[in-house]
Amino acid sequence: MTELNSPDTLPLDCVLDFVRALEAGGGAAEIRPFLSEDFVLVEAPHLLAPEGTTRNLEQVLAGADQSAQVVVGQKFEISRTTCQDGRVVVEADWSATSQMDLRYWDAGETIRARTSSVFEVRDGRIVSQHSYDCYFAAA
Repeated sequence: MTELNSPDTLPLDCVLDFVRALEAGGGAAEIRPFLSEDFVLVEAPHLLAPEGTTRNLEQVLAGADQSAQVVVGQKFEISRTTCQDGRVVVEADWSATSQMDLRYWDAGETIRARTSSVFEVRDGRIVSQHSYDCYFAAA
């Protein structure tokens, strides 16, 4: 068994543990151990960010601490993973409950998205995440 986020941690294990930390409501302190100093998150344009976004480590950690005010009960139903060297691709259905009124959802409603994320992992830490999210209304 390898130590959490050691250079010997398998990239897939690192990413899946990161996802579990998010599901558990992880704020900055809980997700920080998974992310490298030069971490970058790139989100392709989607319903909530039509221009897309690019955030550095500091911005991601600040957002993680604020996320509990926006959503609770994050759940990732992973349908497929692919791993090659340090690159991990995760395909999942994501859901969470809105804590406030948002542009397309009222407080208490479930937000859903089909998502694919491409992670780059180096030395047991995630250095980048490129996310492609497709939000949709529940049937």
